[in-house]
Amino acid sequence: MCYPTPQELGLAARALADEHPGEVRLRQAGTSRAGQPIWVLSVAATAGPGADVPGGPAGPVTAARADGSGGATSPVGQVGPARADGSGGAAGAVAATHGDARNVLVVAGAHANEPVGGATALALARRLLRDPAPRAGCGWHFLLCADPDGADLHRTPRPYSLLDYHRWFYRPPGPEQPEWAPSLLAADRLPPETLALLALIDELRPVLQVSLHATDLGGSWVQLTRDIPGLAEPFGKSAAELRIPVENGASDAAGWPSPGPGIFVIPQPGSEAAGAFHPEDTRLSTWYHAHRYDGTTAIVEVPMWASDRVDDPTAHPDPRGALRMLAGRLTADAALVRAAREEARGRDRPGPGAYEDPAAAALLRAVDWTLALIPRISAEWTGSGAPAEATAAYIASIDAFGRRLSLRAAAMLLRVLRAEGHPAAPGLDRLITGWCEEFAARFGARWIPVATQVEHQSRTVLAAYDKLVAAGRATGRE
Repeated sequence: MCYPTPQELGLAARALADEHPGEVRLRQAGTSRAGQPIWVLSVAATAGPGADVPGGPAGPVTAARADGSGGATSPVGQVGPARADGSGGAAGAVAATHGDARNVLVVAGAHANEPVGGATALALARRLLRDPAPRAGCGWHFLLCADPDGADLHRTPRPYSLLDYHRWFYRPPGPEQPEWAPSLLAADRLPPETLALLALIDELRPVLQVSLHATDLGGSWVQLTRDIPGLAEPFGKSAAELRIPVENGASDAAGWPSPGPGIFVIPQPGSEAAGAFHPEDTRLSTWYHAHRYDGTTAIVEVPMWASDRVDDPTAHPDPRGALRMLAGRLTADAALVRAAREEARGRDRPGPGAYEDPAAAALLRAVDWTLALIPRISAEWTGSGAPAEATAAYIASIDAFGRRLSLRAAAMLLRVLRAEGHPAAPGLDRLITGWCEEFAARFGARWIPVATQVEHQSRTVLAAYDKLVAAGRATGRE
């Protein structure tokens, strides 16, 4: 099993809609900056608690054509085709509207370098057709690839090593990432991918939004905008059965409340738990947009390569000393990449010597964004807020985080230099090769098959919904 491309996702989704015209619909929710369709696949709610679904278990519906047009409006959702700007259409495609049934929105491909989400979305849609129990009174909607342009630039259908994964690496800068853009840009500057996602949340008013993410090397963990009681047990059970380590000290969730192993709740406004050395304000991301409708967002991370080092709960003997060492290494590694970048900077300007590779501008923006983050991160690691006590898992997660920052910047820069035949390319290539080999050896990296990554994410999504509904009933929200 390989990671599907945006085009393959669209074809597979269209086939699924054709096979199940009464239950599944494919529609276009928007258009990317480069003109690619942003597809949403919807699986209908069945009659159940909280739903009054006319026309039988799914209600009559006709699948949309591949261009996002066509298809009869469903009495269940009363939808028309979405316009290219992401507007138009009503809530829920083939599922009931928010007044008649719950909706779940699953977002895949928000980060271009994390391609497992699309495969998980398709697998979940097929699973819901085989076992419709989670569809009782609930429509399920899958944004198949939130950033198709970025996904086209990151080309690794089945990487066989960390080096292979980084050969065609791409991760856009924060302002160009659909989920993070609202935390970094004014509303009138948001990219169309973000507008499409926000419009979809406004349409569906999901009780649960799940964002599918991945990490290159490490373990699995879940971030929540609100606690989902009881999720840690099925999440941990799935990880154990599939031999995926649980990341107990995720650098992305530093200082956040943790109701169970690998489960982290994003701190409320005003909390002192700053969390993870990022310039973005998590609470301004699309994750929190669902809160307007009393929804909860879960971010499910799964590793491509696993490392048991991120699952070590023992106390680290000297966290501050370790962080000082890691900050020094990060600064030194970044300086090597920055030197190569400076060699190429004279070629940034348009003109006779400009880069011929059409991807060069996007890659260089991402390189510069990544390098600009590093001084602040190094300062955080050596500042007064550095923890005096921490687990070995947390230090390992920080170690991995620092390694991947420099490695990603170098990998994207190499793509530009290699395409140009720049004399600095061979030296940078050797540096990247050494870093990848050292990263894999240090963490004892072992590949997690794509099918296993998909299975774990799928189980976690279904468990999150099940526990959320159970919690709602227990507190009278149902």
